[in-house]
Amino acid sequence: MNLVAALQIEGPVTLEGTVVRLEPIRREHEQLFWQAAKDDAEDIFRWIPYRMRSAEDFRALVDKAFAEQERGESVVFATVERSSGKVVGSTRFMNIDRPNRRVEIGSTWIAPAWQRTAVNTEAKYLMLRHAFEAWGCMRVELKTDALNQKSRNAILRIGAKEEGTLRRHIVTWTGRVRDTVYFSILDDEWPVAKAKLEEKLASTVGPS
Repeated sequence: MNLVAALQIEGPVTLEGTVVRLEPIRREHEQLFWQAAKDDAEDIFRWIPYRMRSAEDFRALVDKAFAEQERGESVVFATVERSSGKVVGSTRFMNIDRPNRRVEIGSTWIAPAWQRTAVNTEAKYLMLRHAFEAWGCMRVELKTDALNQKSRNAILRIGAKEEGTLRRHIVTWTGRVRDTVYFSILDDEWPVAKAKLEEKLASTVGPS
């Protein structure tokens, strides 16, 4: 009988790269997130299914993050630009499935000034590397709104495979019913995806 051990996932962890540091979420990040996003909240969170329009929404987001971490469902990060020390967004491991050695990378947002830079690429690289090489995941999932073509293209660029669409999957806070597209990277696909991401990062940020 081939028994596969469940994931052994530690608590808060810091993932550090060349341009970005993913640090464990803290209570003070509530205000830092709001400061980073408040002037562009409508654009940043256009595709997020829950409301993100006020300081109270960010307080609820952080409360939810801590509750998920307490239940062992998520590991939540603040995304920090290393050169400036500024909090520029957030991301998380979520929907952690220990018996099936599976996690999702999601709830990701980045302030506009840092979009289309190496920040998101390196953050995804650090998280994927940690999931596969530290935790021993067999599968990492990502998903996005079917209408969000920009996000779909970005997920494909990091080496994920599109798997299909869950129709009428989520009722968003505006009442729109969204279809959700799922993607994944498997453990035996990670070496090729890793090499391509490292090549891309080397061309944009140089050696670490």
